[in-house]
Amino acid sequence: MSRANGRTHDVIVLGAGAAGMMCAAVAGQRGRRVLLVDHAPEPGRKILISGGGRCNFTNIHAGPENFLSANPGFATSALRRYQPTDFIALVDRHRIAWHEKTLGQLFCDGSARAIVAMLVDECRLGQVEFSLGEAAAEVEWSAPEFRLRVGGRRVAAPALVVATGGLSIPKLGATGHAYELARRFGLKVIEPRPALVPLKLDPAETIFKGLSGVSTEVVASAGGASFREAALFTHRGLSGPAILQASSYWRHREPLCIDFLPARAPDFLRRAKRERPRARLAAALSAHLPQRLAEVLAARIGLDGELANIADRRLDEAAARLGAWRFMPAGTEGFAKAEVTAGGIDTAELSSKSMAARRLPGLYAIGEAVDVTGWLGGYNFQWAWASAQAAGGSV
Repeated sequence: MSRANGRTHDVIVLGAGAAGMMCAAVAGQRGRRVLLVDHAPEPGRKILISGGGRCNFTNIHAGPENFLSANPGFATSALRRYQPTDFIALVDRHRIAWHEKTLGQLFCDGSARAIVAMLVDECRLGQVEFSLGEAAAEVEWSAPEFRLRVGGRRVAAPALVVATGGLSIPKLGATGHAYELARRFGLKVIEPRPALVPLKLDPAETIFKGLSGVSTEVVASAGGASFREAALFTHRGLSGPAILQASSYWRHREPLCIDFLPARAPDFLRRAKRERPRARLAAALSAHLPQRLAEVLAARIGLDGELANIADRRLDEAAARLGAWRFMPAGTEGFAKAEVTAGGIDTAELSSKSMAARRLPGLYAIGEAVDVTGWLGGYNFQWAWASAQAAGGSV
């Protein structure tokens, strides 16, 4: 405990987002005197836009296998100790109505503001002091405490929690502050990159850019991971849940593989030939795909004429290509369109049980600032809650 300008704090939490508020609430309710700091004028700005404004606050299937990290096992401890059912119980205590959508995704029936209000109420229960609209500056460690300037005052505490997030969605105020602090205190940082982000197609793929707005179910694969969900063509490239998921695993100059017909048998075109011998390839594909997409794929494959006049071998080759269509994306849409940031503070620097820095007692890092990235569909919120609980229970 330390005194600064007449104020006493045990813990200073930087970042009033999902992880920061959760951590502050947990620590405060344990009797810690907590100061929660954010340069934004209101808390939970990213929560408010999540899930189309309804906040996809967790996923009932969330487990360690749903997260990407240089150290895949790091998230296991926190995720097992604080599970989706635990957060659901909190939501229920606050009488927030919710519903399940596809693939275990849970959303508020009403506005995401209910989740922000819940977290603020939990902080108030812990008598957390908010300092909003004021950036933390001149952060330094001077044993036995961290000292910093918040607005026009100096504050200090023996514990500092970095919960300032990643670089995604800079229009909401995202910065690289977490990485700057980590490096200042000697912690390694895994190079941050956009994740859950649309991919841009190379100019050579202009034939597909005319499909803007067309969506279909696919299996998208990159970096050894595969996801069966919808893909959406845009005027710049590819988006939709399947693409966003695969984007977290995709690396520059590597291919993105798409199975356009995941439910079809390898010989489906030969069967179509027997059933509709006078049909053309585009017509056969349109029985399973949107018309415009079927026409573009057929044109790119280049099998002209009626199916009856195309050898079975050629049809099988076409089916195989449709099942493993290779794109070479030109890049991503960047942090401006990325839902989260992959990479971040190296987990090798942190305790998986407490999220505390191994090299500097009293320093913690949680949430998106850390090199743990979840799948699309509530997983990243579950990591925010779980990592915050781990730190909040330890500070």
